[in-house]
Amino acid sequence: MEAMFPGIKFKVVGEPKDIGAAKQLAQEDRYQFQWWSLSLIRARPLGGETGSREGKKGSDKGIDGVIAFIDDNTGKAKRVLVQVKSGHVKSGDIRDLKGTLQRENATIGVFITLEPPSKDMTTEAVSAGFYYSPGWNQNYPRIQILTIEELLQAIKAGKTQLVNMPPQFGTFKQAQRVQQSDAIQGELGLSTG
Repeated sequence: MEAMFPGIKFKVVGEPKDIGAAKQLAQEDRYQFQWWSLSLIRARPLGGETGSREGKKGSDKGIDGVIAFIDDNTGKAKRVLVQVKSGHVKSGDIRDLKGTLQRENATIGVFITLEPPSKDMTTEAVSAGFYYSPGWNQNYPRIQILTIEELLQAIKAGKTQLVNMPPQFGTFKQAQRVQQSDAIQGELGLSTG
């Protein structure tokens, strides 16, 4: 959208708020589309600086973004790997993501697509099985396909947890620390509440 003011001409650029604007961004600049898509699910772009909206361009070995979480008492972060595609998606993309998860020893894979997934893609994702979280005593789909349209609708509806995964914040480790603190106080005969 171009606006004219006396002697000044500028272009207003914002984040896509609907599927049409998302498609336009994907056509105009696929890297900006990728980084914007990652921001929808709070994934860090591969090679991105903390707080930066940009990542590394070039060979990403099938990984566009990463989300870290802790869900056991080891304190070691586990990873959700994210891949973004703006067009021409197929079941082979999901098989590639499964292979990337194995190669990178990651827990969950998220495939963000501008196009609706095919039945074969969904079948391939389901065949990957589940990740069992010991800290949350819950299963999470190992491969998840999220469309841009679904993400935009979820955001409009006020949802904040868009990926089906253990909580990224308020980690299991923090919950364990509180439980241990209560147990120690109880052993000393102190009241905890």
